[in-house]
Amino acid sequence: MKRKTLITAALLFFVTVVFAAVAGLSGKWKGSVKDPEGNDHSLHLVFTVDGGKLTGTAQAEGYPLNIQEGSVTGDEFKFKVVDPEGTEIPVYGKYVAAGDSVSLNFEQNGGKFHATLTRDDN
Repeated sequence: MKRKTLITAALLFFVTVVFAAVAGLSGKWKGSVKDPEGNDHSLHLVFTVDGGKLTGTAQAEGYPLNIQEGSVTGDEFKFKVVDPEGTEIPVYGKYVAAGDSVSLNFEQNGGKFHATLTRDDN
């Protein structure tokens, strides 16, 4: 009986931690990414998490792009954006609650990119 209670408590704790991590992803994030020539480009993302669904916008240069097909599993998430030329850009990321940061990886025009974003309190 004690073992069953302990296992149930551990599972509830795990589920609570996962939902806290998912909820912490919601909000505004900022950072930058370097292009192949070494130039920095600002990134601004706005995330809304509802259960396992991720919505919001992603903006580098130009107008914000809507996040499409976004999902969250634990501390990892994925989505895609479609640039003005119609190119789909898949994005994979991880939310790090301890450092309150987001790590992103994506490919565009044959290049692989990585960015670390921090919470934007503005």
